[in-house]
Amino acid sequence: MSLRQLPNALTIARMLAVPPLLWLLVHERYPAAWWLALAAGVSDALDGLLAKRCNWITRLGGLLDPIADKLLLAAGFIGLWLGGHVPTWLLSLVLVRDIVILAGAGAWHWVIGPVPMTPSWLSKANTAIQIAFVLWLLLTLAYPALPTRGQDAASWVVAAFTLASGVHYVLLWGNRARRLREEGSR
Repeated sequence: MSLRQLPNALTIARMLAVPPLLWLLVHERYPAAWWLALAAGVSDALDGLLAKRCNWITRLGGLLDPIADKLLLAAGFIGLWLGGHVPTWLLSLVLVRDIVILAGAGAWHWVIGPVPMTPSWLSKANTAIQIAFVLWLLLTLAYPALPTRGQDAASWVVAAFTLASGVHYVLLWGNRARRLREEGSR
């Protein structure tokens, strides 16, 4: 493997961490789950840094990186929900947003062509906030002596960003599709 593939290898490693993370959460092994989720978060930052700084950006990495993020976040939210630490409405909102985006990307691919992998700043902020939320919850579960105040407020912040970024994507990509359709009919 060449160094150029290192960001992709880190992304694939994050994807492979999904089943162990979910297992750890289901079995309430919170310290190990926190450390695994933290390592995944660090590897996400590292693969992005390497890809951009060293110009090791690939189409495969552009496709796999957001999938790895979503799989890890889904595992985190589902595992925390199963333990009663995330409300059902928040889990539903997070999952529905991602399903809508995936369905939209699939429709774009089949109707228009390859999906340009360009996450918006709002989507990046949403992902960062969701990661921080999951890591924070895991940290408070792993180390109960830490303060746990503010979970309800944090849940509402996650919900607001999740909803805003989902609506933003629908409007942004819907408008792009409409413009392309109008240009094609001329």
